[in-house]
Amino acid sequence: MLKQHLQFKLSQKLSPQQIQLMKLIQLPTQAFEQRLKQELEENPALEGGKEKSDELDSEFDDEYDGDTENETIATDDINIDDYLSDDEVPDYRTRANNYSADDDEKSIPFAAGISFTQHLINQLNTVYLSDEEWNIAEFLIGSIDESGYIRRPLADILDDLAFTQNIYTDEKTIGKVLKIVQELDPSGVAARSLEECLTIQLKRKGPTPSIELAIAILEKSFDQFTKKHYKKLIQKHNISKEELKGAISEIEKLNPKPGGSYAGNNRITEHVVPDFSIRIVEGELELSLNGRNAPELHVSKEYSNMLKGYRDSKEKSKSQKDTVMFIKQKLDAAKWFIDAIRQRQQTLFITMNSIMNYQKKYFLTGDERNLRPMILKNIADEINMDVSTVSRVANSKYVDTPYGTKLIKEYFSESMKNEQGEDVSTKEIKKILETIIREEEKKKPLTDDKLAAILKDKGYPIARRTVAKYREQLGIPVARLRKQI
Repeated sequence: MLKQHLQFKLSQKLSPQQIQLMKLIQLPTQAFEQRLKQELEENPALEGGKEKSDELDSEFDDEYDGDTENETIATDDINIDDYLSDDEVPDYRTRANNYSADDDEKSIPFAAGISFTQHLINQLNTVYLSDEEWNIAEFLIGSIDESGYIRRPLADILDDLAFTQNIYTDEKTIGKVLKIVQELDPSGVAARSLEECLTIQLKRKGPTPSIELAIAILEKSFDQFTKKHYKKLIQKHNISKEELKGAISEIEKLNPKPGGSYAGNNRITEHVVPDFSIRIVEGELELSLNGRNAPELHVSKEYSNMLKGYRDSKEKSKSQKDTVMFIKQKLDAAKWFIDAIRQRQQTLFITMNSIMNYQKKYFLTGDERNLRPMILKNIADEINMDVSTVSRVANSKYVDTPYGTKLIKEYFSESMKNEQGEDVSTKEIKKILETIIREEEKKKPLTDDKLAAILKDKGYPIARRTVAKYREQLGIPVARLRKQI
């Protein structure tokens, strides 16, 4: 049975322009430049660089009529003067002195090189192999991951050789060829496990008592070595503490990821371009926005002249109307984009300026213990913007400070109360925890319970599980794995 009823609902929707502005705000400098380049290519009514000084006359106010059936059309839909007006100093070209001197195009040279795979193939060409062995070796090299390991069982490689390369062989032959590939540089490449990788590197070195002991430990007691059960190693191998120290020293010199150390590896190197710069000038903080975020843009004079020609023409045909509508759309898009960039500049600067003032003590000293507890809402309330806007700025932008270039979101942290009832940043606690662990006695590392007790004595009463969470976030292993002989 159908029923009719009234329903009142309040909803808020973002316009396409607002959505595009949010997308522009979250772009870091390099991505913004790519977006700007794309817009310049797609919209012929938008031009970059300084605008020519000649001005258009804008004293007419003929209007455009929307009737598509008449050959001669009156203009009551479009105010042509809106698109022909050209102030001597447009607001979007007004520059404040809050941009860094970064106008010159700076390019970073990249060293040319070959891929890691090609580097191994070039070495393989110097080894005498039969056609079948060479094909197997080439396939094995292609199976090496970016860390330098072959992580697939030989049985799977055997099947792939048969199905994809039409090579029918056996695991013994593949194992023989694998040994040849493992003799290539860098040492340890094509290993199937960390144990094998380290052992290959040790065997490449000249034989010494420490190296021979290190090989024996890796081959016979790898599990005990990784868990740092030093007493068991001393008993099992019947060695002294000094001999064990020598063997461990040799192992610590090895490279656990031989592929990652190759300079020609096919990995993309990301170069961070700071979006902001903070400097200390006569004891005060000075913030500037990267000049690459403030491009010079203007509306195409050629498109404006087209509208001027339409305005001056006596006969206005249907084809002219279609052309004018196209021009109108492009001019609207160009003017909106210029305005969106201006709004983006203002939003970025206002947000970062608020963050800088909120963390003023830290930016003046560089001591992370001076970081105040700060969440997105603190900044959003101060600048009267939405939390999502602050998040877009903080999550993708970098700031260059006297203490290094850092991601802005690193300055945000939760708070907790110390014994005096004061709010302190969790980053301050992590810094103190890191200092305690760095200064601990390495022969008897502090457990999480002892770390919690020390922090409590310092005025930070936090639970053991919280200490464990902070330690893991700092990338510090448990006490057993921090132990040194």
